[in-house]
Amino acid sequence: MEMDEITKIAYNCRKATFLIEKQQLSSITMREKLELKIHLAGCVVCRIFMQQSANINKMVHNLLHDDTHTEMKLNDEFKKEMKDKIEQQLNNNKN
Repeated sequence: MEMDEITKIAYNCRKATFLIEKQQLSSITMREKLELKIHLAGCVVCRIFMQQSANINKMVHNLLHDDTHTEMKLNDEFKKEMKDKIEQQLNNNKN
């Protein structure tokens, strides 16, 4: 890898977040692992993003695979409130 390539990797949060998500869903290549490792070494924001993303994915996975939550429904009162808010916004936009 040339120095110019390393500099591009080190300052590319968009690519790093893509690789973080890709890594959680499937495997990434050795080059991608290296690029991500280089970026994460210098970017605290992406390291935090990686931790938060992993936690969110774990919570969603647990929620979807938990037998006690097999049937999820919105509360009828909540649905009525949402419907009323939508209608109110639609009426406001007409005026």
